[in-house]
Amino acid sequence: MKRLAAALALVATAAQAAPPPADPALSEGIRLVDAWADASQVYGRWPALSVAIGKGDQLVWSNGYGHVDAAGKRPATGKTIYSICSISKLFTSIAVMQQWEAGKLRLDEPITTYLPWAQLQPDGRDSIPVTLRALMSHSAGVPRDGRTGYWTGPDFPFPTPDELKADVGSAKPLYPVGRVYQYSNIGLTLAGDAAAAVAGEPYATLVETRILAPLGLADTRPYLPLDQLGTRLAVGWSPLDRQGKRALLKPFDAKAITPAAGFSSTAEDLVKFGLWQLGLLGQESVPTTPGVLRPSTLREMQRLQFSDPAREGSFGLGFALERDGDKTYVGHDGSCPGYHTTVLIRPDTETAVAVMTIDNHEVWADTVEVHSLLDARRDHSFKGTPPVAAPLEDYAGRYVTNVWDSETVILPWNGGLVTVSLPDAHPAAHLSFLKPIGRDRFRRIAGDGSDMHEVTFTRDASGKVIEKVEFYQRSVRTAPAK
Repeated sequence: MKRLAAALALVATAAQAAPPPADPALSEGIRLVDAWADASQVYGRWPALSVAIGKGDQLVWSNGYGHVDAAGKRPATGKTIYSICSISKLFTSIAVMQQWEAGKLRLDEPITTYLPWAQLQPDGRDSIPVTLRALMSHSAGVPRDGRTGYWTGPDFPFPTPDELKADVGSAKPLYPVGRVYQYSNIGLTLAGDAAAAVAGEPYATLVETRILAPLGLADTRPYLPLDQLGTRLAVGWSPLDRQGKRALLKPFDAKAITPAAGFSSTAEDLVKFGLWQLGLLGQESVPTTPGVLRPSTLREMQRLQFSDPAREGSFGLGFALERDGDKTYVGHDGSCPGYHTTVLIRPDTETAVAVMTIDNHEVWADTVEVHSLLDARRDHSFKGTPPVAAPLEDYAGRYVTNVWDSETVILPWNGGLVTVSLPDAHPAAHLSFLKPIGRDRFRRIAGDGSDMHEVTFTRDASGKVIEKVEFYQRSVRTAPAK
């Protein structure tokens, strides 16, 4: 695997700035991610947001925005703990594949071979048996959830194991196996129960001793550590109501649905989990020392197993897959009462990104956007006459016009400057560039890379940059960049 020439420093606190420029492109890309995430949390009024980025084999940056407690006094960081809900399915799927490697499970064997009670009611339609492969690729047609309404507040009544068995035994399939993408928490719960049954261990013990501990994921658990609620574990909030207020949500216990939705973790731990995957994917030979999985097993898990374009579902074995041109995103997201989280790796760039929030805002697209901002800096070049040397930090900061947008952020970028109006859900598509041509003088760059009109910056008597002037419109610099 390719590795950074020198590892960037790990950020341990929310106030830490971007990493030192061992890799200038990565450093400048992260700095823009930081500014964008900060504006997203503030303008979106999200109570808390945490972001982490890994590259190669290193966690290179993390940060937190907002607060994790109800009083709004304890800052979020990259080490803040969140419910990760459906990201739990990745750990469950690894537990299944460990038992498959050991010869104790077969992916195309009926699930009733391992869980005799997991038999749905007949519905008259012809279907092949429900298998582990179908369950982990969400093509088994089993119901998404049980009948107790456990996603509904205020108490979130998740089922006990006995209630789950009763739910499964009385339910009918939604679709015949292998025909339709139907996301299912019940399905991955059955997969986790099967792994525990053949291992002869409780599910929690299985994942803690065979996955979490070997990977060093000390802040990842198959439960919510409620003793740390409001200190390290972020509290959960409802969506905003019409009066712009939120309600504090009760903590929940996923109980029997833990294999599908019961885990907690941090942005830093999820990136560490992603970096383990990237490292394993880069191995070509069988490891001499047994690990959590063989490389070939992980590749099989991240190979497309089922796709339903009409219902926008593409899955490997537990892993969600998304293609965007020549880019492939691999990972999962999680949505639970009060929490939304995503972890996505890009094997082509050896990058792992995790985004976590306690708002009703889903963060899959935000996680993709972090990757896109890093791509934008890595792939950028100025055409024609190269930029002249300029004191780029002098111009870095937030600017406002009080008319056209909430704020514009200007930062150093590949020998020039990048500008972007915030907030913006997709800033990578709206970046604009300024190429220095003299003291306090720049050229705006067109979409085709050619030079456009001149942009100037003015300074006060002390020499501090105070505004940007473009077409006689003045943007006032309100704060320097971090």
